[in-house]
Amino acid sequence: MSWLQVVVLSIVQGLTEFLPISSSGHLAIVSRVFFHGDAGASFTAVSQLGTEAAVLVYFARDIIRILRAWIDGLRVPAHRDNVDYRLGWFVIIGSIPIAVLGFLFKDIIRDEVRNLWVVATAMLVFSAVIAAAEYFSKQDRHAEQLTWKDGLIVGLAQCLALVPGVSRSGATISAGLIRGLDRPLAARFGFLLAIPAVFASGLFSLPDAFDPVSEGMAATGAQLAVSVVITFVIGYAAVAWLLRFLNNHAMYWFVGYRVILSLTLMALLATGVVSAT
Repeated sequence: MSWLQVVVLSIVQGLTEFLPISSSGHLAIVSRVFFHGDAGASFTAVSQLGTEAAVLVYFARDIIRILRAWIDGLRVPAHRDNVDYRLGWFVIIGSIPIAVLGFLFKDIIRDEVRNLWVVATAMLVFSAVIAAAEYFSKQDRHAEQLTWKDGLIVGLAQCLALVPGVSRSGATISAGLIRGLDRPLAARFGFLLAIPAVFASGLFSLPDAFDPVSEGMAATGAQLAVSVVITFVIGYAAVAWLLRFLNNHAMYWFVGYRVILSLTLMALLATGVVSAT
């Protein structure tokens, strides 16, 4: 990879990781359209370490509070009614599906699903899911009403993000809305749920990012380090902005963007301007 590619793709990753528009899909599109190659699933996973570090910093107080309550609840049964204790378990429960499926289908994720026709189709189809979740959701459930079923269902929805074009935040927020969670809670829970999965994926993919065993550009240690720094800074700003935005706005704005981008990409693919692989 050239340094220009590293900087551009890292900026794209930082801007799109938390927005419900699919960071992996955008990286696949930008790398193929502008750099005539695929950044690869491994570079994508490693660059996400920066954005997840941003989540750790942004939610540091929440994470520390949840960890303390979870440990306290394990030791003192009487404290297990604490909302944060239960939230800690829900994050653990919700992390299991993507850990299992990500490991079982890691080869498919690195190769087959990165076809731009798959990206464009997933982006278009899941736009309808996000819109439906917004339209039909009641949003009348709050943190103290979370259950293990919410954790499992949102965790299963997170697995959809293994397909570029779906969007991790789009999938988890939509699942939360379908379960009746209010939009800010659905977003915050989705971000907390992503932390274990993304860090595990990034660390697991680190060796392959240096020397891809499948399709993808190789990066040096210095390039990966710079990428993580860039994605951290931009990702922190993006998550702060999105949470403020979702307090007063629905996700229809992102649905419109996804539809326009997916249809444009399909047109470019159909006319041969852009290659799907």
